[in-house]
Amino acid sequence: MSLLLALSPLGVVGVGALLLMMVDAFSRRPGGLALGTAMVLFSGAAFAGAVWMFGVEHLPEAASLAPWLLVDRFSLFFDMVLCLGGGLAALLAGGYLPEHNLDHGEFYTLLLFATFGAMVLAGAGDALTLFLGLETMSIGAYALTAFRRSNPRSAEGALKYFLLGSFAAAILVYGFALVYGATGHTDLAGIGAAAQTGAAHNPLLIVGAVLVLVGIIFKVSAVPFHSWTPDAYEGAPTPATTFMAVAVKAGAFAMLLRVLVLAFGDATWRSWASGWPPVVATLAVLTMTVANLIAGRQESVKRMLAYSSIAHAGYALVGVTSMLRDPAGGVSSVLFYLLAYTVSTAGAFGALILCGSRGKEAVTYDDLSGLGRRHPAAALAFSLFLLSLAGVPPTAGFFAKWFVFRAAIDGGLYWLSILGLVNSVIGAYYYLRVMVYMYMREPAAGAPVAVPMRSGYVTAALLVSAILVLVLGLTPTHYLDIAISAAGSFAKG
Repeated sequence: MSLLLALSPLGVVGVGALLLMMVDAFSRRPGGLALGTAMVLFSGAAFAGAVWMFGVEHLPEAASLAPWLLVDRFSLFFDMVLCLGGGLAALLAGGYLPEHNLDHGEFYTLLLFATFGAMVLAGAGDALTLFLGLETMSIGAYALTAFRRSNPRSAEGALKYFLLGSFAAAILVYGFALVYGATGHTDLAGIGAAAQTGAAHNPLLIVGAVLVLVGIIFKVSAVPFHSWTPDAYEGAPTPATTFMAVAVKAGAFAMLLRVLVLAFGDATWRSWASGWPPVVATLAVLTMTVANLIAGRQESVKRMLAYSSIAHAGYALVGVTSMLRDPAGGVSSVLFYLLAYTVSTAGAFGALILCGSRGKEAVTYDDLSGLGRRHPAAALAFSLFLLSLAGVPPTAGFFAKWFVFRAAIDGGLYWLSILGLVNSVIGAYYYLRVMVYMYMREPAAGAPVAVPMRSGYVTAALLVSAILVLVLGLTPTHYLDIAISAAGSFAKG
């Protein structure tokens, strides 16, 4: 029973996915699948919270799953974040897909299995389990990107994502093969133990570590491995874009943190002179700067949000770099950041969905002109999430950036914090630009005007996201303590 309780979050999502797939096969109307999918995923988050409160330390049988699957507070935290993000995406799909004649049950099955893969990825303690979780998540994401089969942009984005993702997966596997050749281990803890000995100077291990990092950074969508992101995000149905922006990115960061702490977390590998911190710091600066500069030049709001998600990966990488001096502090700042980013980004894409009905979608900035006067509720919702993404208090996004930059300062990386703050100011430009069009511009004569849709599913997703954005912003300390607890047990484990 203890083992079943430890595996209950995965079990709920996995069994729920199989049951809903059967329901879809024998049902003529997929309309209720959105609510069913959301309930399964929110139940998965609730079970992860229950295991957290019961205490992993009271489940000694869970240790028998190691090293293949690690059940600790770190994996439980990500289970909650992943199920929350997937559940919000399912609710958004419940309104978006019928509105745009895309209401097919396969969407929800793919969403559930992709979330299941991301949860396996977050708990993976071995390279083999890690790869299985990664591919389960990725294959679902590829299919979701191409869900609008008759749309050329959707097909183009999915093809780019699939081809580049396949190359990245091959690079990751080849890297782990070299690491195995140098250490004789596929489990991350065993690799870490071997990396502390003479194997640390083995060229095979160094080259393998570089290739593994490249494969993971692709999934994080950091510069210079970001080129697939705007096309995939723009071509995919917006609920699928939401899922990729929150769940896929969170799963990728869970994988990155696991590998860096367990396999390459020794003081030598974390040193600025001979380890990975300067590489990750460079990637963080490039990702923040390039994404923010390009996002400010976009005319498509959806494409702007895609570059925004790339920039936020850069901010999270600042927290990863701060593990240089304090692994637990750096990890906890990243965990809180991902939680705040999940609810803010899901809300932003949800507000974009709400702002446009079929044939009258909000695509460009001009489409949103005058929305604040015509539909104040939709504009208010969009504004709240944009302010959170920009890092304006008292929203969740403000404290997320505060904790990440504070972790960098505590690690002595003052210059990285300053560059992060500068990029935050640059990023605020394109978020505030949306609000300027909504509240201070009127549509030109004869120009297309976005007309908000009516959907209880989308409204529910926005309400949940808005409440969490405000709660995380008004009472951040409690949730930071949860992130610190998850990071602390992870660092010890």
